[in-house]
Amino acid sequence: FFPSGFQVAPETKAIMKWLRSIPFVLSASLHGGELVVTYPYDYSRHPMEEKMFSPTPDEKVFKMLAKAYADAHPVISDRSELRCGGNFVKRGGIINGAEWYSFTGGMADFNYLHTNCFEITVEVGCEKFPLEEELFTIWHENKGALLNYMEMVHRGIKGIVSDKFGNPIKNARISVRGIQHDVTTGN
Repeated sequence: FFPSGFQVAPETKAIMKWLRSIPFVLSASLHGGELVVTYPYDYSRHPMEEKMFSPTPDEKVFKMLAKAYADAHPVISDRSELRCGGNFVKRGGIINGAEWYSFTGGMADFNYLHTNCFEITVEVGCEKFPLEEELFTIWHENKGALLNYMEMVHRGIKGIVSDKFGNPIKNARISVRGIQHDVTTGN
């Protein structure tokens, strides 16, 4: 997952361990510096290519998740191209991460490849380091979108995989025909 020689910080190792120990299904990473929602893969399949579309086998699901956030955000859903994030208007306020810019070692890619968790990245505003007095507005712009995104956890197939006695089966592999990305049951 990481390039050779890449040093993984202790706090990153702790998060990776935590993610593997709890069966999360959705997460979002909040960033600043733009106004857009990105989804995996963030790392291009062709490392020499920048801005290259790199879809996961679950492309349709990730687009649906990113759109759920973007459509509920009052500024991202604004159709004005003259605003912060306006260059993503024609894309509906979302983009495949690697198509925007490719980087290795991102949490969204890690979660998809090594856990059952589907993660999007939300760029919450065009200022990388907003002033304290701007935080209240940023929170209110994102609150409804965050809640809408959290509700997406109820979409899809859910249930309990059990043996013939009704006991849950830990680490059972779940496959969906046509999607080459399995998930496993939790504890």
